[in-house]
This record gives sequence, C-alpha cells and structure tokens, in this order.
Amino acid sequence: MKQNLLFDLLPTIVVFFIVSIFWVIFGISNIEIIYLLIGLILGHIFLNLDHIIYWFYRKPNTEESRIIKNTLDKKDFKSFLKLIRAARTSHNNLIFHHYFFQVSLNLISFFIFISSSNTFCLSFLLSINLHLLTDEIRDYLRNPKFLQNWLFAREEKQLSIESLKNYLIIFNILFFIFLFLLVKSKT
Repeated sequence: MKQNLLFDLLPTIVVFFIVSIFWVIFGISNIEIIYLLIGLILGHIFLNLDHIIYWFYRKPNTEESRIIKNTLDKKDFKSFLKLIRAARTSHNNLIFHHYFFQVSLNLISFFIFISSSNTFCLSFLLSINLHLLTDEIRDYLRNPKFLQNWLFAREEKQLSIESLKNYLIIFNILFFIFLFLLVKSKT
C-alpha cells in the first residue's frame, strides 16, 4: 500500500522538489513553497474525485458502491484508498478521465498560467494535469487499448492507438510549458 502510494505521488514529489529548488535559489519566500505543496497535493487528490462521483452519483446501486459506503461508514480510510486504486482498471467511463476534460483543462490552464501568479492555483492546475498524464502514460505503456477506451469513453470516433502517442506527446509538451511558467511565476 505504502509503495503504491509512493509510486502514485512520485511525479508530484519530483515536481515539488524541482520547483522548490529553483525558488530557493531565487530567494522565494517559504510561504510560497507551502502554497506550492498544498496545491500539488490537492490537485493530485482532485482527480480521484472521479471515482467518488462514479460510486455515489453515476452508479450508486452497484455492489461496488455499497462496499464503498460501508467502508466509509466504518471510517476505514486505508481500505478506501485501496478501493480507489483498484477501481482504476474497472472504471473506464469517468468525467475527469476523458479527453474533453483534458483539452478543456489545458485551455483553462493556459489562460490562467499566462495571467496569474497565484502559487496555489498554478500548482493545483499543474498537479491535475500531471496526475492525468501519469495515468495516461502508465496505461499507454501497459495497455494502449485500455487507455483508448477510457480516454475516449462515450465517443463514437476515437483516436487510433497509433495516434495516442502523438496525443500524449502534445500534452506532455504542454505540461512542461506549464511547469516552466510555474517556476517563472515567482522568479
């Protein structure tokens, strides 16, 4: 469990250290680094709300939903986190894990990154982008067809598996542009 959590958080931790190192070198205040950390953590958690929406609003009468409700009633948060992790492979029709959300998120992110220097807001958006990209890259490397199914769920036309690589390259480039803009926002 701890190893899985560390693996999920590793990209976020790396981003935190990269940005923090630059900000420490340029003498940015510690409070900004704290806002950075809070934004990155909450952004990482935000994308998992997809599974909660799925269990409680989209499919509330399934056996899986009843198990989740019982787990939360017992306040067994460790099991709840395990169930969220296990749900990754069975939930393929989510709201935030969808190409339309990713395109919208990147458009909104672009405008916010070029017009704001609010550390919490920028790090929150960067973390959501990073979490979604990490999920996509992981699934592309393991099973590109599964990625195609959840990324383009509810769509008649989908990108071909061959085109998914270009899709990921484009969004990786955008992520690194956002990362650069985050670092530069305080220097």
